[in-house]
Amino acid sequence: MNTQTNFDLVLFGATGDLAMRKLLPCLYQAHAAGLLNPEGRILGVSRSKLDTAEFLKKVESDSKIHIKQNFTEALWDSFVKRIQYLTVDVTQKADFDELAKLVKARQNTENVIVYLSTAPTFFAQACENLADVGLNGENVRIVLEKPLGTDLKSSQEINADVAKYFKESQVYRIDHYLGKESLQNLIPLRFGNVFFEPVWNNRFVKSVQITIAEQLGVEERGEFYDATGALRDMVQNHIIQMLCFTAMERPKTLAGDDVRDEKMKVLKALKPFTSADVDANVVRAQYTATESQPGYLQEHNVPAGSRTETYVAIKAEIDNERWKGVPFYLRTGKRMAGKTAEIVLNFREDTAGLFPNTPNRLVISLQPQETVSARVFMKQPGNGMNVVAAEMSIDLAKEIEGRRAEAYELLLREVIDGRVNLFNRRDELEAAWEWVMPIMENWAQSAIPPHGYAASSWGPKEAQALLAKDGNAWLEDQ
Repeated sequence: MNTQTNFDLVLFGATGDLAMRKLLPCLYQAHAAGLLNPEGRILGVSRSKLDTAEFLKKVESDSKIHIKQNFTEALWDSFVKRIQYLTVDVTQKADFDELAKLVKARQNTENVIVYLSTAPTFFAQACENLADVGLNGENVRIVLEKPLGTDLKSSQEINADVAKYFKESQVYRIDHYLGKESLQNLIPLRFGNVFFEPVWNNRFVKSVQITIAEQLGVEERGEFYDATGALRDMVQNHIIQMLCFTAMERPKTLAGDDVRDEKMKVLKALKPFTSADVDANVVRAQYTATESQPGYLQEHNVPAGSRTETYVAIKAEIDNERWKGVPFYLRTGKRMAGKTAEIVLNFREDTAGLFPNTPNRLVISLQPQETVSARVFMKQPGNGMNVVAAEMSIDLAKEIEGRRAEAYELLLREVIDGRVNLFNRRDELEAAWEWVMPIMENWAQSAIPPHGYAASSWGPKEAQALLAKDGNAWLEDQ
């Protein structure tokens, strides 16, 4: 879809890692594909005392290297002509006066997008100063980069601060997983194919698994990660979004709040945890050293004796008509045996049918490849009617033509065009925090340290046992 709205994109934190590594390269790709209005402008702002020429030198050295495809010098030269820079300290009202003058000097700007790629501690002051200079009108959209809080209380405080100056319809909370084509594809896969939706329920589905696994450890992010952990870093946002897309009911339309309304119903139906539930249905662990790889406690800037989890597995339940009785197994971890993000539906066996012990399975992979694979059973050649398992697989990148944009590019274009359904609404975000809070509170009070799992394995034995007690197994063990 062409994004031809004439815009100003004000990028706070423009000299930071996210801007240089992701946001500017993604904007370049949209520009190179002809999907941005030719007059659209990018205003980089940060505390660094630079002029536009000096900022562009930094973009040349720090951002250009992250553009891996569709690059030509001519396209690059035309792209950087969009960029201006202004020194803005979030705490200095006078700097916002200068920003407002620069934005309002352009009469033909249709929408102003303010992207706060800063620490959330600056959100409240930035929003107040933007409002004081009139940069919170109906044509202004504000983008909030995660993490939006560290718990329910802090998330509510951030949302309340932003809401003083911006309507909910103006606020776009980024979760880059919502920009993944393969996750969005769940909607047409489920509701656009008559043979999936009738069996997408507890009559036919035995269990659901949702996994985000990373091969890398915490690397140089030990200090940040130790204050965050896998539950906050992955479960509260990315995995819950995958869960909602998998479990939600058919939305009335694909526009406005209809999709977000259905996701919110899933969040409300998630069975809340008691402390005893956490003990029985949640596993936390840290990766431990092997001969070739360090353990979490040996990583740079990780304090001795840290109990921060690098792995979590959860048995969740959705208490509604469609999913009652179906366990949803959620897991994420660092330094695991492979890099993957996938959704697995394990179907019930037809024990009374002609072919017992033939459980079907559907695997929807978001990364590293975007594929949909079904395990079906076929006749084995020869006499008799013996059957064997076979895989039917669709590689979305090969089967469906068209340029596949990175998640951030797609989401930036959605903001420019004012489409909200790929962004977290306030009630969604707070409901997700509310659901994980009993886990966080249990861990804070528990004297039991995290379990261990060997680096480059699929996790601790306790996570295998979590499924085994229900007669289930993780995908790699099936």
